[in-house]
Amino acid sequence: MRECKILHSLIIRTCVVLVVFLMNGANADNPSRFYTWKITYGDIYPLGVKQQGILINGQFPGPHIDCVTNDNLIISVYNYLNEPFLISWNGIQHRKNSWQDGVQGTTCPIPPGKNFTYILQAKDQIGSYFYFPSLGLHKAAGGFGSIKIYSRPQIPVPFPPPAGDFTILAGDWFKTSHQQLRYILDSGHSLPFPDGLHINGRGWNGYTFTVEQGETYRFRISNVGIATSINFRIQGHSMKLVEVEGSHTLQNYYTSLDIHLGQSYSVLVTANQPAKDYYVVVSSRFTSRVLTTTAVLHYKNSFIRVSGPPPGGPTIDIVSSLGQARSIRWNLTASAPRPNPQGSYHYGMINPSRTIILANSAPYINGKLRYAVNSVSYVPGDTPLKLADYFKIGGVFNPWSIPDKPYYGNAYFATSVMNADYRAFIEIVFQNWENTVQSWHIDGFNFFVVGMDGGQWTPASRSKYNLRDTVSRCTTQVYPRSWTAIYMALDNVGMWNIRSENWERQYLGQQFYLRVYTPSNSLRDEYPIPKNALLCGRASGRHTRPH
Repeated sequence: MRECKILHSLIIRTCVVLVVFLMNGANADNPSRFYTWKITYGDIYPLGVKQQGILINGQFPGPHIDCVTNDNLIISVYNYLNEPFLISWNGIQHRKNSWQDGVQGTTCPIPPGKNFTYILQAKDQIGSYFYFPSLGLHKAAGGFGSIKIYSRPQIPVPFPPPAGDFTILAGDWFKTSHQQLRYILDSGHSLPFPDGLHINGRGWNGYTFTVEQGETYRFRISNVGIATSINFRIQGHSMKLVEVEGSHTLQNYYTSLDIHLGQSYSVLVTANQPAKDYYVVVSSRFTSRVLTTTAVLHYKNSFIRVSGPPPGGPTIDIVSSLGQARSIRWNLTASAPRPNPQGSYHYGMINPSRTIILANSAPYINGKLRYAVNSVSYVPGDTPLKLADYFKIGGVFNPWSIPDKPYYGNAYFATSVMNADYRAFIEIVFQNWENTVQSWHIDGFNFFVVGMDGGQWTPASRSKYNLRDTVSRCTTQVYPRSWTAIYMALDNVGMWNIRSENWERQYLGQQFYLRVYTPSNSLRDEYPIPKNALLCGRASGRHTRPH
């Protein structure tokens, strides 16, 4: 009898998910992958001491998502925490569908004891990404995992199939709980220096990658930390870069790679060294005190363990990192998600219709530390902005509440939203006058990193732009007292988060939302509100029907 009840419950749950899937307009012509995730607290030991972490199905890091271009992903998330929870998808563009973005400005959090089913499509994408919890400081407790989007079988990939495909989720870590870290920030103070680094949730030599001599392996490396850039290297081995956040790159060799907060890289590594064990090393970059952790590259026929110190890497030096960043180029002849070569999109021949300059700062407002963009420090509205926009709820945000250019007066609070026109092609300049490396991410889009250099950006800086083969990605760094310029096609209607990937800065206001708008209500431009959308704030009690 008990087995029958369990079977009956599973059948009902499956039917409900299928109905939601169909009603939300998911593309039934492409394969669908179904996931059920249970979010719980649990004991983890990333730095060798027991901490309370956030687990997904009992795992830290969470389960891998493996899919193919255009696959539908139906992910039912059950929140068993004692606080609201949200998951966002770093790099999945949600074509026409910011409803599924999973950030506070677009989506209501999942209340404790409740669930929500995300319906995503890896539309016209390939590459290496990750998901993460987007509320508060949850990311400092776990809840993240990898996303791999493989090319469709008929699309050529510009390298032979590797013998294995490894994931590395690495970053800084704090022994302090995420609740205490949040309290520190709410009190108007900066976070302490991280206590260490982890690789796939484990500390020194806590993780092993086993390889066969002579074979080539793909390593997908993501910086899932909240505070520091990292440098990645494998003792005695060179790395051939092949992909960055959905772009096939020129296949240059590197002995180490700088990976800034929120960024993802794919490299090929050939096991062509004498059969023994080697260090896989991650160290902090641009920090006065260098943090280091290791994993092990184990040759299957090896009986010699790693010993001695791991190989050192770059530390404070910015010039070498800038040179490396400029060396990462688009592979113009390779296909990505579609059969046409990447280089058939001539971004450098399009004249931007608008230039936006974004300057970050660290002001004190009402005696407390805050961070700002163009002197505006973001504060969340009482209703997700996307819902307020859809239901035409006034007073939640003003679509002109952050200027296009730096404002050098006193910093102030606002639920900052910038209006933009659908199908416009824009230039964004990130201007950084602080002494720290910045890392910026834009949800819903990839963009072309056309230039970066030191000092003040001016229109004359455009003479240094790479208008032929710069890489397309979704997260970029800005070096201290420097600028980075990007080109971006606004081909995705919705309310999209632009944020610092440094979680202290993002939490204390260094973010805003870009409202990419069209008066059209056509399904060709944007999907309708999901039938299963959670409604909160001033949208509570309304119906998810067309307005």
